[in-house]
Amino acid sequence: MNYIALVTGTIVIILFSWFYSIKHGRYHGIPRFFSFESIFILVLMNLKIWFHNPFSFFQIISWILLVLSAYMGIAGYLLLRKVGKPDKNFENTSILVKSGLYRYIRHPLYGSLLLLGTGVMFKDTGIIQLILGAVNLIAVFFTARIEEKEMISKFGEPYVDYMKETKMFIPYIV
Repeated sequence: MNYIALVTGTIVIILFSWFYSIKHGRYHGIPRFFSFESIFILVLMNLKIWFHNPFSFFQIISWILLVLSAYMGIAGYLLLRKVGKPDKNFENTSILVKSGLYRYIRHPLYGSLLLLGTGVMFKDTGIIQLILGAVNLIAVFFTARIEEKEMISKFGEPYVDYMKETKMFIPYIV
């Protein structure tokens, strides 16, 4: 593994977490750091085999998850920017977004991280990759739970009602 890339990337992730969340009292950035970091390490570990054996079962599953992740991430981000009327950074919306993907799930961006981490993990499913995939899953879950508390304090009862209407990550299921 390229340790210079690991250290540099980790510093960037720490700075992003600090300036976009933690500095503003939005503590969901702490577990999200572990999600970002586990995905970043998975990418570094799997770069050499990214396109190796492209039609194997795990590679096909990986690419499906990565494409779905990109769709959810882009669509969720654009909706937050357009509908949420963010104040300074896209995370600080002034309007509760309940349209598009947000009509079906509360956390499309975190769902995107789940799919991204799992998709990268499927590039090479060794024990370390499986552990990092589990770290990502747990970190995203805690990130969403902490952010939901933040959203309840910000939006109040409308967010509580929204939680009753939608699932966390998978429409109609979870």
